[in-house]
Amino acid sequence: MTETTVEFDRRMLEALICPRSQTTLTYDAEAQELISKSAGLAYPIRNGIPVMLVDEARVLD
Repeated sequence: MTETTVEFDRRMLEALICPRSQTTLTYDAEAQELISKSAGLAYPIRNGIPVMLVDEARVLD
C-alpha cells in the first residue's frame, strides 16, 4: 500500500491564526508545518490538513 501526500493549500494561511498567540502563521513547506514565531510553536500538516492543536504542536528551538 502506498502513501499519498496531499498538498497544503497556501490560501488557507489567510484564514488560519495561532490558537495560542492569535497571530499569523508562516508555512514551512519542507517540514510540512505552520510556524507561529510569536508562540514559538510549529503546527504539523497531516495529509494536507493543518492540525491546529497546541497539544500537537512542536516547540521551536
